[in-house]
Amino acid sequence: MSREILMLADALAREKNVAPDVVFGALESALAHATKKQFTEDADVRVEIDQKTGEYQAFRCWEVLPDEAGLENPDQQYLLFEAREINPDIEVGQFIEEPVEAVDFGRIGAQAAKQVILQKIRDAEREQILNDFLARSDALVSGTVKRMERGSAVIESGRIEGRLEKDQMIPKENLRVGDRVRAYLMRVERGGRGPQLMLSRTAPQFIMELFRLEVPEVEEGIVEIKAAARDPGMRAKIAVKSNDPRVDPQGTCIGVRGTRVTAVTNELNGERVDIVLWSNDPAQFVINALSPAVVSSIVVDEDKHAMDVVVEPEQVEVAIGRYGQNVRLASELCGWAINILSVQEAEQKHEQESSGLIKMFMVKLDVDEDVAQVLVEEGFTSLEEVAYVPLAEMMEIEAFGEETVNELRSRARDALLTAAIVMEEAVECASADLMSVAGMDEDTAALLNAKGINNANDLADLAVDELVELVGMDDERAKSLIMTARAPILAGA
Repeated sequence: MSREILMLADALAREKNVAPDVVFGALESALAHATKKQFTEDADVRVEIDQKTGEYQAFRCWEVLPDEAGLENPDQQYLLFEAREINPDIEVGQFIEEPVEAVDFGRIGAQAAKQVILQKIRDAEREQILNDFLARSDALVSGTVKRMERGSAVIESGRIEGRLEKDQMIPKENLRVGDRVRAYLMRVERGGRGPQLMLSRTAPQFIMELFRLEVPEVEEGIVEIKAAARDPGMRAKIAVKSNDPRVDPQGTCIGVRGTRVTAVTNELNGERVDIVLWSNDPAQFVINALSPAVVSSIVVDEDKHAMDVVVEPEQVEVAIGRYGQNVRLASELCGWAINILSVQEAEQKHEQESSGLIKMFMVKLDVDEDVAQVLVEEGFTSLEEVAYVPLAEMMEIEAFGEETVNELRSRARDALLTAAIVMEEAVECASADLMSVAGMDEDTAALLNAKGINNANDLADLAVDELVELVGMDDERAKSLIMTARAPILAGA
């Protein structure tokens, strides 16, 4: 039969234009599957074919697991101590193999073997087609709706299929079998039915790729699409930038009489597209993104990564947009939290913040309201700024003489030092309380302090997984520390 195996493998390799290794691998699987039927238990069988002679051998296999793992499938697994009784040099993850009598090739029949082999070859062909497709680096997939499955669409693109899930379709669009469709390739999933393209028509990247298709300057790199945000089927914003000062990026993407942006809008089922100018200045970028609203002023909070955008009362509704759509899309486009305020609201907020700062300076620096107000008006917002801003800058304040400036700086430094000492004492007390828990060490206590866990009661309130996440210890130690911290509470109960 060895000669028959070689002839079959050679014929299939030529017929299907695949590597001989693929055919031999499929044939080994077919023989292994047939040989496995000889066992009443769930055995793991491997068949090895000599590609030169056609001779083949079969082996029953057991995977070696760590002793502490336990056996999930005794018919296919050995624990390490058992395996080493057979092979002293065996390691975890290797296999114990025992030769078994292979099924005769004639018994399973060439036809049955051929079916298994053909399936393997079809899988290999699909994988090769997919690899060829991915090698082209096409982010857009164009195809025809082949069938509908529970609201999702199966898209046929050449010899490969993609899946467009219902939640990835543009709302209210009604796809039918035979419709031509474009979609964005999000990922490739490899399942039991072979590799499949997972597509989207709602992803922001889809609109970027459509503009790349419609606008040659984008493909050529003259114009860049820096970001996109969408409310699929309703409205979208894209940020564009020109790498050539002679080229207007917005006009280029709009096209003559709006032809280019209209083509994209039609593909997106009527979705309105705002094309805004990108800027590396975040504040200016936000102002551009909020168009058509007119911005009066803007306050940037770097720490919170947020901006207060001030507009005239009649512009508030325009800036926010219907159901908050305009400000939401602008926020997604720019990556900043945006708070729209009217001029009156901004003034009220500024007054409240100024009042809070004045009170803080009055208490911490022990000064009267007039001095504190001058500091706030000059832009000071913290004790650190008063204490460590360059002396020359403070000397420029007309309301303060040199003696006043030096006294304010001295008081600010004293206040910061006092606060640091109080904090250090609080941490020491907290650490001492945590160290009273049996099994606690100084490093762990310091880590817990830094995470806001300041005493044994705080520790007792934690769940095991929370403690593991906070300090990175193992489950057993975390459980032990928490139960020890809870012991006095439970005893009191």
